[in-house]
Amino acid sequence: MVLTGPVRTTGTGPTRRQLLGAGLAVSTLAGCGVFENKPAPAATTAPDPLQPLLDEALALAAAYDRAVAAKPMLSARLAPLAADHRVHAADLAKLIGTPSASAAPSGPVVENASADPVAALRTAELAAQKTAVAACLAAPPDRAGMVGSIAACRATHAEALR
Repeated sequence: MVLTGPVRTTGTGPTRRQLLGAGLAVSTLAGCGVFENKPAPAATTAPDPLQPLLDEALALAAAYDRAVAAKPMLSARLAPLAADHRVHAADLAKLIGTPSASAAPSGPVVENASADPVAALRTAELAAQKTAVAACLAAPPDRAGMVGSIAACRATHAEALR
């Protein structure tokens, strides 16, 4: 900043140092945005689009656990499928950047699990497979592969539960 013009060196007016200091202070404040009327942008982040898929994987794993608890003789058949959903949840949590995939699920509820838990799980798998296909179609290319494999796995689970 260059100040040109007459500056009094005698009398009661401001000195050259005072004028230069005031100019420096104004330019510093102008540079930091004090004089701008724009509000600061809000620091809100939208949830990751794959979060529902993660929640659903956790809910499916929990549904399998409840089915095995209700009918322990199904453990050998259902435990590997539940393990697949836990792996999916861990992979999705890593991709999303969620610290842990062990939160309480809020996904599909398996209805009539006490009457026929296998049929209820098959219905839940079919619904979850549709969700995964929709997520795959909407996912960017770097995520579509993983989401597509989850959709395929869910379809395979539904067939294994026939």
